[in-house]
Amino acid sequence: MTSCAVLFSGGLDSTTALAWALARYDRVHALTFDYGQRHRIEVSLARKAARRLGVPHSVLKADLRQIGGSALTDPAIPLPLSARQARRPVGPPSTYVPFRNGIFLALAASWAEARGVRDLVCGFHVADSPDYPDTTRAFVRAMERAIREGTKAAFGGPKTRVIAPLLGLSKASIIRKGLSLGADYSYSVSCYSGRVAPCGTCSSCRFRGRAWKAVGREDPLLVRLRKEGKR
Repeated sequence: MTSCAVLFSGGLDSTTALAWALARYDRVHALTFDYGQRHRIEVSLARKAARRLGVPHSVLKADLRQIGGSALTDPAIPLPLSARQARRPVGPPSTYVPFRNGIFLALAASWAEARGVRDLVCGFHVADSPDYPDTTRAFVRAMERAIREGTKAAFGGPKTRVIAPLLGLSKASIIRKGLSLGADYSYSVSCYSGRVAPCGTCSSCRFRGRAWKAVGREDPLLVRLRKEGKR
C-alpha cells in the first residue's frame, strides 16, 4: 500500500494538496503544525476538516514565537494590509517565518521515518509568495536531499520524496485543481489576523478573494458562514 503524510495547515493550498494526495495514495495522514501562530484558528479547523474527510490527523508542536522575526508569531510586528507588491522592499515580507517550511519538513520527515512513510506532500507554490525563499522548487529539492542524507536512506533505507504538486500554478489554478478533485474549502482559512471570516484587508485575504473571483465561484467558506448565520 502506498502512503504519504501531507503538510496540512488547513488553508487553500494545503487543502488542495490533501485532495491531490487522497486521489493517489492508499493511506494519507495529515500533519498540522502548532507553531505559536497568531492565527490559531487554523489548527482547530484543520482538525475539523481532516475529521470530516476521515483522514488520520496529528498536530506537531514547535513554538516559533521564541525565534521571532515574523508578523505571524510576533504581535508587535504589524500585518501587511495589502496584497500589492509595489513599493515594498526587496526580500521576504513580514509574514515570512524564518525557515518555517524547512522546520516543518524536518519534523514531518522525522514523524514519517518513525512510521515507515516515504512521501511528504506539501502545498508549496510561489504564486502569492514570490519572495518566500522556502516555497521554491530549488528549496524542495534541497530539503529532499538533506532528508535523504540525514535519515535511514543514507544506509540504504527508503528514500524520502518531498512532493510539491502545486509548484508553478497560479492561485486560481490551484483552486480549480482542488475543485476537480472534490476538495472542500468551506473550512479552509487564510486570514492572517486569525479570524474564520476573511477580514478582507490582510494580504492573504486579498489574494484569496482575487483567486475566487478569477475562478468565477463564491468562496465556499463565505457560503458556509452565511448559512450558519456567522456573516
